[in-house]
Amino acid sequence: MKRNTVYSLVVFMVSVLALVSCKVSYKLNGASIDYNTIKTITIDAFTNRASYQWAPMAPMFNNSISDKYNSQTKLRQVKRDGDLMLSGEISSYDQTNKSVSADGYSSMVQLRMSVKVKFTNNKKHEQDFDKSFSASREYDSSQQLSAVQEELVQQMIDDIIDQVFNATVASW
Repeated sequence: MKRNTVYSLVVFMVSVLALVSCKVSYKLNGASIDYNTIKTITIDAFTNRASYQWAPMAPMFNNSISDKYNSQTKLRQVKRDGDLMLSGEISSYDQTNKSVSADGYSSMVQLRMSVKVKFTNNKKHEQDFDKSFSASREYDSSQQLSAVQEELVQQMIDDIIDQVFNATVASW
């Protein structure tokens, strides 16, 4: 009986030591930022320069991109001269007929949005870029755009912001 007790105690102590000495590190957000070097980010307001305008789109985009970096990184947002800098514009927003039904009318409409982004890494300028990101969604032409626009635009914004986030601070 004593032998089992001693054996159990040894196993318990080894287990406790193993748990205390091990360090498990993982990131759920995918950000790979050296916080010793990169501490701040400047996100300029993205303006809507698309030929087709929907007024709430730019504020929705600006709030969403700011929220993404606030919630997924430890970077402090500053008004200017951040270690990382994002600026740009919503460059296009349009809809096109995607498919035609048997009666010759449009059955699906595609809504598309593109955003030009200029990224500057003031600590590693080789990572700087100036490029466009885009997303699209489809909806049934029997629906009015005004009925689905807010939801579809938010989905496209989320998609584009994920692309921008991955291109700027994630190692994908």
